[in-house]
Amino acid sequence: MKRTAFRTGILAALTGLAVTALTAVASPAQAAPAHHRAAVDAQAVSAYWTPERMRSAVPIEQLVSAPAFTPKDVAKGKSTIIQSMPNGGGAWTGAGKVVQTAGRVFFTMGGRNASCSGDAVTSANGSVVITAGHCVKYQGAWHTNWTFAPGYDNGKTPYGTWAAKSTLTTPQWEASEDMNYDVGAAVVNPLNGQKLTDVVGAQGIAFNQARNQSMYTFGYPAAAPYDGTKLIYCSGSTFTDFLLTKDHGMSCDMTGGSSGGPWFLNFSEATGAGVQASVNSFGYNFLPGYMFGPYFGTDAQNLYDKAQAA
Repeated sequence: MKRTAFRTGILAALTGLAVTALTAVASPAQAAPAHHRAAVDAQAVSAYWTPERMRSAVPIEQLVSAPAFTPKDVAKGKSTIIQSMPNGGGAWTGAGKVVQTAGRVFFTMGGRNASCSGDAVTSANGSVVITAGHCVKYQGAWHTNWTFAPGYDNGKTPYGTWAAKSTLTTPQWEASEDMNYDVGAAVVNPLNGQKLTDVVGAQGIAFNQARNQSMYTFGYPAAAPYDGTKLIYCSGSTFTDFLLTKDHGMSCDMTGGSSGGPWFLNFSEATGAGVQASVNSFGYNFLPGYMFGPYFGTDAQNLYDKAQAA
């Protein structure tokens, strides 16, 4: 079945896009990750996201349009891999750890309920979810009612829903929605007295890694032919985008709603564990069957550091 919905909005059609110069963005030493304090009642957000609202949430790509941007190298720093801490004996499923840490993201944007994907990563505060920048903020407005449903399965939330107390993004996405820096994070509130990664475990996260490696990517695509009910994956070799960004690229048929889902290096199919090194971000109209995700450089690491300290 031919799909077109995936190629609208951010995961989007860039055919004929007028590329314009962006305003200058300060260097990593000068610019801090953008930070939004959600200031919400966690119980109210949890109550808001009923199974019916989760099922009816539309992929964010149907609500947004592609911004103008120019290709540029993402700033790099020292090669860093932050490994996930050993699991102390939490529940595992036959599909492995990723079925617990990856989940569906729900939020309200412009008065409409929408969805993305995300992943729980190891962090000092045990509460960090990594997603795409456009899954936390778009066109000057931070999304509201932001919640994370790890292990989401057709309306079921086996590990609960985790409301964000704050959401963050890179300074470049904050300033000009630069697709090279389409990275976001959420710090979620405790649930029933427990922290997120104490309940679902955590994947490792990696920065400033070598390009063009084999990777796995996961998400909850909700545009046809998918419906957002299950976790979908792609795997294979990657390449560096040679068109309008310097993102990672991979052959993948996932559609809208998969935005923000994790890309893993060193992923084990046996255990479902890896180290996250990108997120699902966009696709080109004129290049169907390919997914692109931002390189995790210094600015993504700064974002992660701020989120885990929040």
